[in-house]
Parts: sequence; C-alpha cells; structure tokens
Amino acid sequence: MKRIIIVSAVFVFSFVSLAGQQPVFVKGSKVFNAGLGVGTTVFSSTYNRMVIPPLSASLEIGVTDHILEKGSVGVGPYLAFLSYKWQFSYYRAQYTNTIIGVRGNFHYPLVEKLDTYSGLLLGYDVVNVKETGDPYDDYEDSASHIAWAWFVGGRYYFRENMAAMAEIGYGVAYLNLGMAFSF
Repeated sequence: MKRIIIVSAVFVFSFVSLAGQQPVFVKGSKVFNAGLGVGTTVFSSTYNRMVIPPLSASLEIGVTDHILEKGSVGVGPYLAFLSYKWQFSYYRAQYTNTIIGVRGNFHYPLVEKLDTYSGLLLGYDVVNVKETGDPYDDYEDSASHIAWAWFVGGRYYFRENMAAMAEIGYGVAYLNLGMAFSF
C-alpha cells in the first residue's frame, strides 16, 4: 500500500511543471469509464482462483471548475464486480463482490489531451458466498460492508470523445485499465 501511494505521488508531482495545459474535464463534462482490474485488493490466498476478473463502470459529471486556476471536480456513480473461488480438498467456496458507490475526483491538466485526476470512492460492498463439500453442504450466505478507495488516474484522449483510461490505487483492483467515453 505504501508503494502505491509513493508511486502515485511521484507520478502526479513529476508533471507539475507541465501544468500550463488547457483543461480536458470541466464543469458540465460527462464521461463514462469502463475498466478491467489487474491485481485485486479483495482477496489474497494461495487457494483462490479468479472466476470473473474485476470489472468496473463509472459515470462522472463535472460539477465545478476554475479550482486552483485550471482544476475541476467531478462526481458520479460507480459499479464494480468480481468473482473468485477458493478450493481445498473437497471443500469449495465461490464468492462474488458487487461494489456500488459514488466517486469524487479532482482533475488538473498536466499534459495536452491527458485528463489527470485523483479521487475517492465511498460505497457498499455486497459479498455473496456459496459453499459446498465437507463440512458444508450447499451453504449460501451474504455479507456487506462499507467500501472505500483512493486512486490516481488519467485518460488520454486519442479522439475527441474517446480515451484510454488507467487508474492506480486501492479499490476493487490495484490497477484498472479501460476506455472512457465523453458525451
């Protein structure tokens, strides 16, 4: 976790001298993100196997701009899903996590066509489990808890309304890669 924070800080502050660029994300902007996660934060065990990788989708709407001259703030809903199984001998358990929440991002332009931002997620993680084998026979349950995340990211617009997206931080995955569409 400390490495992620340090790498993120270096990434953000190494481009501060390039801050003369025009904003890509401003008040009224609407962007839809669709991502695939790499390196999940949800589980870590030798016996876990991914069934469905971390998938995420979010919509962000620019609510204010002209913060620190060229910065802006966007908020919007977030949805993520992943599924994994744990197996040892005759015992099997399959877990699904669905995270529903809201994200708030602070955007500041650093490089032309690159929308750089840092944000927070606050939501709810709904966990479902189905267990089979000894000592449980077809046991199902669910549990939920508050989910949060801090991340930094960027969207590189290779077309006026289409961008490649990458986010690094703590959330459904350590790294999310995908596409963003502005409308």
